[in-house]
Amino acid sequence: MNVIGIESSCDETSVAIISNGELKTNLVSSQDFHIEYGGVVPELSSRAHLQRINPLVKDALIKSQLTLENIDLITATAGPGLIGALLVGYTYAKGLAYSLKKTFVPVNHIEGHIFSGFLMEDKPEYPILTLVVSGGHTLLLIAESPIKIRILGTTIDDAAGEAFDKVAKMIGLGYPGGPKIQSVASKGNKDAINFPIAELKQQYHFSFSGLKTAVLRYIQALTKNGELGESQLNDIAASFQNAVVKALSRQVKKAIQNFQVKSISLVGGVAANKAIREEIINIGNKHGLKVVIPNYEFCGDNAAMIALRGQMLYESGERFSLDTPPFPSLKSKYFI
Repeated sequence: MNVIGIESSCDETSVAIISNGELKTNLVSSQDFHIEYGGVVPELSSRAHLQRINPLVKDALIKSQLTLENIDLITATAGPGLIGALLVGYTYAKGLAYSLKKTFVPVNHIEGHIFSGFLMEDKPEYPILTLVVSGGHTLLLIAESPIKIRILGTTIDDAAGEAFDKVAKMIGLGYPGGPKIQSVASKGNKDAINFPIAELKQQYHFSFSGLKTAVLRYIQALTKNGELGESQLNDIAASFQNAVVKALSRQVKKAIQNFQVKSISLVGGVAANKAIREEIINIGNKHGLKVVIPNYEFCGDNAAMIALRGQMLYESGERFSLDTPPFPSLKSKYFI
C-alpha cells in the first residue's frame, strides 16, 4: 500500500509517503518568516501553504519514485489547527482523492502525534502512557489500541509550548520560545529560583498560567533597578524549564502508579526539549517500562505521522466520506 500524507495545520507545509510500511520521504517546509512577527500570522500562513503544497507533493512523488496513480490512500490533517491553514492541505487532499478516485482518510493532528512513536523501528506496546506536549496542547493519556484513547488529563489554561513562548518573550529571547529557552537554560542553574507548580483538584490535569505569572513577577522585581544580567537570564530560563519538567513528570508518575501500561511515549513539538526527554527516559527506566520518543524530525508538525495515522485507521476498518468537514478545535470519536 502506498499512502500519501498532507499536513498544513499551522506553519509547516509537509508531505510524506509511506510505501509498504516504509517511510519513503517526509518533506517539511517551515514558514520561518513568522519570526519577525513574534508568532504565527494565520493569513500569511495560509498563503504560504498555497504556494508550497503542490511543489512539495511533486517532489515527494519524485523522491519516492511513484506517481499519483500509484497512491492507494490519501490522508490529510483535518484539525485541530488554524482553520485557514487547515483548509489548504485538507481541500487539496480531498481534490486529489476525488479526481483520482482514491480512498481518503481525514486525520486528527493530535492523534498523529499520539501514534508518532510507531514511526520508530522499536515501536511502543499497548497500552501506552502518552504525554503530548505541543504549542497548543498538553495531554496525558493512555492509548489502549489504535482506536481507543483514554484521556487522563489536559491543561486548564496554557499549554506547555505556549508557556515556553511567553516566557521567552518576557526575557527578550523572541520566537519560537522552546529552542531559545533550552539553549539559554543550559547555561543557568535550574535550582536558582523555586518557581511554583500548580496543585490541581483534577488528578492528572496541568496548569502553566500561574508559573508564567510567577516568572513575570520575578522579572519585574529584578528589573526595577535595571536590565537583566546574562547570568540572571540564564537562571530564570533554567529554573522555569525545570518547573515545567517537574509539572509534567509529576503527573506521569501518578499515572504509572494507578494504571497498568507497557510503554511510555513522549510526543509533540515540545518533546524535542532535551530536559523533558531525559526525565521521561529516567522515569521509564526506573519503572521498567519501554520508552519510545520519536526522533526530532517527527516531534514537530510533519506529514509522516499523518500518513501513518491514516493508514492505521484504514487498517482498523475505519471509512470516511469526502464530505467530512475540517475542525479547528480538538475533538475525536476515539477519545474516551
